[in-house]
Amino acid sequence: MGVTKTGKYTEEQSQLSNIFKVLGHPARLANLQVIIDRHSCICNDMVEKIGLAQPTISQHLSELKSIGLLKGSIKGKSQCYCIDEEAWSNIQTQFNAFFDQDVKTLC
Repeated sequence: MGVTKTGKYTEEQSQLSNIFKVLGHPARLANLQVIIDRHSCICNDMVEKIGLAQPTISQHLSELKSIGLLKGSIKGKSQCYCIDEEAWSNIQTQFNAFFDQDVKTLC
């Protein structure tokens, strides 16, 4: 596998790429959808709703938290996550800026 030449990319490109990578897994989108649909914190009941093992759910939630989309707390075995609205808005702004670019070409 080749080495990524991160120095060739802007900070914005690297950050957006990481967000795409994290959101590129359907289980993570399913996790987000459950949280969005409930409009509140989600605890250990995600296993039942999504149908994946608890460690798998936890790993996906951790990845979402790593890009700032989730905020949450852990009390003993109880984990509670909800959408970080500021991060959600920032990511939405980044996506919109990227996809709002004029792509008309002469070909």
